[in-house]
Amino acid sequence: QVQLVESGGGLVQPGGSLRLSCAASGITFSLYAMAWYRQAPGKQRELVAIISRDGSTNYGDSVRGRFIISRDNAEKTVYLQMNSLNAEDTAVYYCNARFAREYWGQGTQVTVSS
Repeated sequence: QVQLVESGGGLVQPGGSLRLSCAASGITFSLYAMAWYRQAPGKQRELVAIISRDGSTNYGDSVRGRFIISRDNAEKTVYLQMNSLNAEDTAVYYCNARFAREYWGQGTQVTVSS
């Protein structure tokens, strides 16, 4: 059974930082491209960042320069370091794994508010 379990979300003040983690099980993690998506209330789900099997990365325009995606294949975990957070970053953040199939985590809430 495939599981993607996100953690690290919460409430943070504007300008603050958070690090999200997504622990994978049931897949050969090193074969998968891993991504973070987010969905704010009333908006479509959008790509935040993606890291390929070889470690190359790409970011959504709204987070480039502030967020960093990384992976640890030994730990089967992907991370999202989020810096300089603002209210527009408030959303549910989802972990995504894609190779032959695509899998999603259950999401973790990030709220940026003073």
